Amino acid sequence: MKFGTNLILPVLDWVDYRLPVFSYARDNLIDYPTPKNLNYWWNFGSLAGILLMIMIITGFFLAINYSPHTEFAFASVEHVMRDVNYGWLLRFMHSNGASMFFVLVYIHMFRGLYYGSYKAPRELLWIIGVCIYLAMMGTAFMGYVLPWGQMSYWGATVITSLFSAVPIIGDTIVTWLWGGFVIDNNTLTRFFVGHYLMPAVIYMLVIVHMWALHQHKSNNPLGVDMKSTADSIPFHPYYTIKDMFGLGVFMIIYMGIVFFAPDMFGEPDNYIEANPLVTPPHIVPEWYFLPFYAILRSIENKLVGVIAMFAGVGILFALPWMDRCRVRSAKFRPIYRQFFWIFVFDCLVLGYIGAQAAVEPYVTIGRIATAYYFAHFLIVCPMICKFEKPLEPPESISSAILKSEQEKTAKGAG
Repeated sequence: MKFGTNLILPVLDWVDYRLPVFSYARDNLIDYPTPKNLNYWWNFGSLAGILLMIMIITGFFLAINYSPHTEFAFASVEHVMRDVNYGWLLRFMHSNGASMFFVLVYIHMFRGLYYGSYKAPRELLWIIGVCIYLAMMGTAFMGYVLPWGQMSYWGATVITSLFSAVPIIGDTIVTWLWGGFVIDNNTLTRFFVGHYLMPAVIYMLVIVHMWALHQHKSNNPLGVDMKSTADSIPFHPYYTIKDMFGLGVFMIIYMGIVFFAPDMFGEPDNYIEANPLVTPPHIVPEWYFLPFYAILRSIENKLVGVIAMFAGVGILFALPWMDRCRVRSAKFRPIYRQFFWIFVFDCLVLGYIGAQAAVEPYVTIGRIATAYYFAHFLIVCPMICKFEKPLEPPESISSAILKSEQEKTAKGAG
């Protein structure tokens, strides 16, 4: 052991002196100062990063067995499921991993909204996160088309046709997306290449996201900055152990779905090969697109509906400048906290409406929910900043923890 240590350490030092990868890892993964009061809501960012690697690995092995041709795509997916060793496991891990990825990211985003992680000096961190979300949506949409089932084909037809509403260049955009005048081999090839390459874009954005995070350190439930070393603890072993526990719980849920309910997030029609001559009675996108699909359908004018759908995501970029309250965390903002939960409920309503047929009363409910979605950012957040009187946050993380411990001690003694 001693010989091995004496042999390895000089080599590591030699490499690190010329390319400081080991010291960089130590500074950012081991000794990295982290707020000492982070709760389990902060696990979901690291879980999303781990799941991204799972998606990339399973996607690679699926890609080498997939044929991006309209005559063979559906059959190649069946070949993976039936003939490739553990192909069914790879396919179900990948397809359900997409849904679980969005679950993690949505929780991560709502946590950021609740604790004010988008406020100064972390505006760019939030913006990069929204860019990751947009890249995820594009990647997921292209991936949904690849099985070449009925819902894949008609979902691609409906969504890509929306671009025809853009004045002057709309038809040109649709033709470019299709690679012709109908959805055919060129379309499938383009979507396959895009779906294969986009994870590299997401991965690079994640690196920049982490870079921005480490510049001003993590936010915390109190929303106050670290003022001294007493407010922080090393990332390892405290939060690595916490993340590993969260990963264990997540994997139990994730693999439980993969093994016992692999089609929970899927559509039965997608087990029917794509047929351009037969339209499914009810075309719906994947569940993570449903809120924005509801926004699209709530507006009769096609062009305005498309603009509103994209604005539903685009408005998140401007959030740091719409909510200018000096207090970050909703723990100290009683009015904002109530409207936050109303907003969460509104998003769930939009998701439900997006899965329903475009008939009453769903149309009216969808329009009301859409109106509130935009009102929350454009009216509610700016108005709350003017009229709300938030509670005063603690001076530091340590003082808040000390006060909490003293209260517990006094309560136990009483």
